[in-house]
Amino acid sequence: MKIKFILIFFFFFFPFSLVYAQDEGRTQEAARLATIQYGTETEIAALIQTLKTEGADYLDNEIITLVETSRNSRILSGAFSFFGEREKSGLESRAIRAVEERDNERNETILAAIDYLGRVKAANALPVLQKLIEDGEKRLLNPAIRSLGRISGSGSAGADSATYLIDFYENNSPDDEGRREIVAALGATGSAIAVEFLAGIASNGNERATLRIAALDSLAKIGDPGGLKAVLDCVSADDPNLRAAAVTALGPFSGSAVDDAILDAFRDSYYRTRSAAALASRQRKLAAAVPYLKFRAERDEVPTVREDAIRALGAIADSEAAKVLEDLFIERKNNDRVRIAAGEMLMQIRSEQFLDKFIMELDEAKQKNQTALYNGLLKVIGGTKGSNMEAITRRLMQNSGVIERSYALDMAANNNLTSLTEEVKTLAKDRNESLAAKARRTLEKWGVQ
Repeated sequence: MKIKFILIFFFFFFPFSLVYAQDEGRTQEAARLATIQYGTETEIAALIQTLKTEGADYLDNEIITLVETSRNSRILSGAFSFFGEREKSGLESRAIRAVEERDNERNETILAAIDYLGRVKAANALPVLQKLIEDGEKRLLNPAIRSLGRISGSGSAGADSATYLIDFYENNSPDDEGRREIVAALGATGSAIAVEFLAGIASNGNERATLRIAALDSLAKIGDPGGLKAVLDCVSADDPNLRAAAVTALGPFSGSAVDDAILDAFRDSYYRTRSAAALASRQRKLAAAVPYLKFRAERDEVPTVREDAIRALGAIADSEAAKVLEDLFIERKNNDRVRIAAGEMLMQIRSEQFLDKFIMELDEAKQKNQTALYNGLLKVIGGTKGSNMEAITRRLMQNSGVIERSYALDMAANNNLTSLTEEVKTLAKDRNESLAAKARRTLEKWGVQ
């Protein structure tokens, strides 16, 4: 009798609960659509923040429609920020209108519109931004310069914008902050036209260190060989921050002099310079740096340097670097941050080879109640891609912990594990709404109703 009751319950309740979960998801979407159409500024701003947190884009068209007719500052700035962070087009005309008609807009809206135009690289906004710069309105000048540089770096406008910015720098006496913004924007244009000008600033010992550092960063972004001498000259500067910036800027360049300067920087007593050497080694995938990186990863007194060295080893990813990472990961005397960083690099470069060892250490951390290590390793495996992820994903989905099941959904989505569709359907009915919503999004991604 008991078995019969269970079977009746299963056959009648299970389909009902699945339909209920689907209806609940549709009801939520309908409620959100109604909020966009009829909600207050507070309700709409809160919804946009929720969509941003979820990474959801299914209401983008409705938000575009709303923004076209709205003059509400909270709604406009929230929408520009939401779309800008994703570099999502669709709001360009409204953003340009906000700049052109700025006497009728709130300051918050204008700044958000300028930033958005730069993030989506709206080429048709270049004349508008140039006029804004020439008008000299102090509160808008630097954001306009920044966005102009971002836009110009996306196409043939780079040389023209670089020439325009250099002329503005030399003939309009901008303040210190404005000069720094122009120097940074020149790097964003990516134009070789700016190299000689930037090299002159970087090499000028009478200039403020912050401006010289900005020039070094821009020379690195452009990566033209004509800027290399200025960068190398700054590697031996007295100012430690300038040295660190110069070593960081070496990453895009090549040649034996560059390699020697990077390796020598590992001996610098200033920790930022050692971190910069690790970063440059990472950018260049400099195999010659592996012994130096090993030493720093194992012994450096500054945790940031150790982690930067580990990430550089992961970028180099040859057999020697992988062996160093494995040793760092399996040595249980190492601190959590080192082990998590090493494990992350191993999962990125050789997940199939090291997955079993990783799971062993994950289980060990849980068994010994090493919560920080366990959660860190969970996060790593949650972002791992590989051909052998199904078994561990299924196991985590069957775990009672919400965190484990949430990361399992990430793993299923990242690796397109449609073989786990039934397990994901089960999670779509979970009492934890956040978990259930993530499961529904995964099913939607797979085209499963």
